[in-house]
Amino acid sequence: MQCQRELYVLQEIEKNPVITQRSLASKLGVALGLTNLYIKRLAHKGYIKITTVPRGRIKYLITPKGIAEKSRLTCEYIQCSLTYFRDVRQRFDRVLMQLKQLSVHRIMIYGVGELAELAYLSLQGTNFTFLGFISENQEKTFLSCPCHTIDSLKILHFDAVLICHIVDVEGTRALFRTMGIPHQKVFSVV
Repeated sequence: MQCQRELYVLQEIEKNPVITQRSLASKLGVALGLTNLYIKRLAHKGYIKITTVPRGRIKYLITPKGIAEKSRLTCEYIQCSLTYFRDVRQRFDRVLMQLKQLSVHRIMIYGVGELAELAYLSLQGTNFTFLGFISENQEKTFLSCPCHTIDSLKILHFDAVLICHIVDVEGTRALFRTMGIPHQKVFSVV
């Protein structure tokens, strides 16, 4: 996580050398003090230089050492992302194998994020019939496929719904139970 944040700070400084720490903190989603710590750490390591410009503003310059570190961190991030993608894809493949053994044909995906996108990609080239996404955010489509409201689960004819988000999966399962959806029709990779 720290490496990702350092990479993000270097990327943002490269885009805007006069960016404020407050703006960086907001983009990172962390406290201003923690952003200040990242800046100081990057400067101490020699990845950036901090200079002042007229009107008391601060300007950050990425050093050649910082450019090399940004490249290294980018490669590391890509490797981690690919490893994560392979792991999630294997999890989806196991769930799909389980669904196949249960003679499931019609599948809904609950969620409209990256995990849902990976699930959709995993369904391509299979014999499952994909009926669409369930979205709480009122989207009409996702990946050019139809999005339905959660209440639609009461009337749609599906064999399984695949939960594709990582926040409160058990709460989602409980919600489905209150809607009368049998637990045998609810699956998740998390």
